[in-house]
Formats: sequence, C-alpha cells, structure tokens
Amino acid sequence: MAENLTTTISSKNQTVEINRALPTVVIGERINPTGRKKLQAELEAHNFTTVQHDASAQVLAGATILDVNAGVPDGDEPTLITETLRAVMAVTDVPLCIDTADPDALAAALKIYEGKALVNSVNGETRSLENMLPLVKEHGAAVIGLCMDDNGIPTTAEKRLAVAGKIIERATKLGIPTADVVIDPLVLTVSVDGNAAALTLKTTELIVKEFGVNITMGASNVSFGLPDRSAINTAFMAMAIRAGLTCPITNPLDPELAVAVLAADLAMGKDEWGERYIAAYRARNKPD
Repeated sequence: MAENLTTTISSKNQTVEINRALPTVVIGERINPTGRKKLQAELEAHNFTTVQHDASAQVLAGATILDVNAGVPDGDEPTLITETLRAVMAVTDVPLCIDTADPDALAAALKIYEGKALVNSVNGETRSLENMLPLVKEHGAAVIGLCMDDNGIPTTAEKRLAVAGKIIERATKLGIPTADVVIDPLVLTVSVDGNAAALTLKTTELIVKEFGVNITMGASNVSFGLPDRSAINTAFMAMAIRAGLTCPITNPLDPELAVAVLAADLAMGKDEWGERYIAAYRARNKPD
C-alpha cells in the first residue's frame, strides 16, 4: 500500500495541509456561475457582490479552501477569473482553487495569485495534459486530475485507475511532485446509474492503495435529480471519507453535510476527544 502523501496549498498568509491522517479539508463550491443565473449576470456585469458574500459565508461555515470559477458563456474568462480572484482575496485569505479549463485564463490567474494554488483541473485527454500541466509546473501549483481521457469517462474502476496513473506519470515527468496531484475519481448521479456511487468508492480505494495521493470530488453530483438530496449526499460523503476522500468540493453551507464530515472524521479517529465535533455542536446551538 502506498504512503499517504501530503498536499500543501497556500495563500499569502495561510497554509492548508491535506492528508488522510488529518481532518477532511472542505473546498467550498459556491463561487461558480453554473446553474446560478443571478451570479452569472453579476459576473457579466463585473459585479462581485455575491462572490464576496459567498466567499465570506463559506469560510465562516468551515471551508478552508475556496473553489473559484468565473466561466460564463461568451465571457472574457482571463479577465473575469482575475477580477473574481482579486474580489475573493479582498475579503478572505484562505487558499484558493482556480477552476478553469481555459489555459489562457489559468495563466492569467496563476500570474496574479499570491501563494500556492490548487488548479481545477486537468484530465487524461492529450490536449488537457499538454496545455495545462506546464502552467502548473511553471507556477509551482498543485493540480486536480479527473479520471477521464480522450475516450470519455471509463466505466470501470480499473480503467479510471489507469487514467489517474497516466496523469500522475505525465505530471512527474514535468517535475510536478506526485504529492501535488490530487485525483478526482468522478462521481455521477445514481438516478441514471445505480452503480455510479459504488464505482466511485471502489476507484477511490484503488487509487489510494496504488498511489497514496489525495482525493477530491464534487460529491453532491451523486444525488442530482433525486428528492431529499441532502440525505443522499451526507451518506455518500461519509462513505467516501472512509474510502479515502480527503478534500471534497462541496457546499459547506449545507448544515447536514457539514455535520456528516465532522462525524466521519470523528469516527475515523481524525478528531481527538471529539474536540472539533463538540465545538461545532456548541457553535450551532449557541443562544442568540
């Protein structure tokens, strides 16, 4: 079994360490215009009111890294991503995850970011590896690798493992440490494929065993299209942490999900004497 690796992400003044022996790191997902018409309209108008509100609220709710996505249809993404990053950095100093598939936008964002960013993301497609990994290396960033390639999303855990291996190999050949590659095994909705969650969990276990790298995922994808999504998300989150998930990209403002992460960490021995769990309980139940 591979050694559990530590990925370090930083801002100008804060550093976050990600490792399976440490508490789960929550990456806040809210700064993303996909499916959010109000936020999309604000970004198109270069208005960052909601961005800054969401940034502050997510950190207050426990996110220690924030994902920042400024992709709007026909928008000038290099300009928007840099403006959005500056708006976020004006209200919080937590490390940031730069979320773009546009190499020009990534280059612009990494140029102005102060610290060691997490890049979201590359995948096993030839074009993605060739366009994005050199930028990651140039700026000393860490990177998320998605388990998909030129043939799409593999339908078996073993094939997704192979894609993860390909990404890690290409990264290390460029001089990017394996510890700086965080793998996303991909989770699809169980409403379309009843085996989707189980496949993700199996893939996670295989990748952890083979490479020891940290694992992220958009965990809430599992429940898309179903009622009572929070119940599904919380159950899956706990199972994914047990399988090796270390830094989910999720909504820290969902109270049930936040408690599930704390409870899973407690059950996994990552919260000595239950101090974090109890502190969060007291904060939630503090009299107004």
